[in-house]
Amino acid sequence: MHALSNFYGNSKVVESLMRMVEHGRIAQTILLSGPDGVGKATLARRFGAVLLGDAAKIERDDLSLAANAETVEQREKWTSEKRAEDPLLFSTHPDFVTFAPDGPLRQLTIQQMRLLRTRAQFKPLRGTYRVFLVDHLERANEQAANSLLKLLEEPPEHLVIIATTENVYDLLPTIRSRSLVLEMNRLNDAEMREFLTTRKLADVETRIALSEGSPGIAALLDVEELRGRRSVALAALECGAGISPFSTWVQQSESFGSRKSEKLEPYLKITYGLIEDILKVRHGKEALKNRDVQRRIEAISEAVSFAWIERALVFLDELVEMMRRNIQKIPALDAFVIRLRYINERNPATNAHA
Repeated sequence: MHALSNFYGNSKVVESLMRMVEHGRIAQTILLSGPDGVGKATLARRFGAVLLGDAAKIERDDLSLAANAETVEQREKWTSEKRAEDPLLFSTHPDFVTFAPDGPLRQLTIQQMRLLRTRAQFKPLRGTYRVFLVDHLERANEQAANSLLKLLEEPPEHLVIIATTENVYDLLPTIRSRSLVLEMNRLNDAEMREFLTTRKLADVETRIALSEGSPGIAALLDVEELRGRRSVALAALECGAGISPFSTWVQQSESFGSRKSEKLEPYLKITYGLIEDILKVRHGKEALKNRDVQRRIEAISEAVSFAWIERALVFLDELVEMMRRNIQKIPALDAFVIRLRYINERNPATNAHA
């Protein structure tokens, strides 16, 4: 039994990786692309274990482990100069190195990529390969991406780089062209149920409904926390759709604002999922990601126009960009709601359904 035999879902990607091993032809740059939580970094570590052995050591660098997550979180408090002097990496196994987004903006930095290029020249301590995992490559700034590209043009023979990204088209075309791109998809309900049952996790059906086919999200999901965040996102959309008064949103906004340590990013991700379900319902389908609030999704869908949905996505994209500049979350969300409400009043749903 190999290290990939108990990996759940994406069997074609697993088969492609194992064929490389069987034929002794390992691609030097592998790009795993797919939604958050489908197991991209997990698969990279498992594949690294096939090439290097000593899986237990490699698994200690799982970024979801409490100690590693705390390391990343603590570094947010460091000055940028201190982080630059000590670039973030994890390497419990000497021949497997993980480079992860760093700092309050969670970016891959030029200092990390320079360190990667330096370490790439070192021969393996044992065996044939060194394996570098570059997690969330889309978060590399322009300088960092170009620095990595120089290595990809002429990688040393012993080096295998495995990068992960949610959207392959967020990367430089030259990086894509030098990589073997393997697309990973969300798991279906049966695969998710098998995964969660094997893990002996509670609230299986709720986790399936809320995790969008992502086992990584399902395993770590705090169901009550996610529902709390979704209630904020739903309140914003319902107010923006004119279903509820602005005073209702203000109550949610104040509650959200009181949790000062809360980041905006998870709320925006949830909002994208809600809008996707609003669009599905609008086309006569059932909600996929938020089945347990189907009626509220339907109510929003009936109250808004397609133009409103389109603008909501544009406004969300703008929030994602501004989030990287450390915007104040409450004014940003208030503005999001007000702009949506204005759009709905100017272009009501009745016009769009005609």
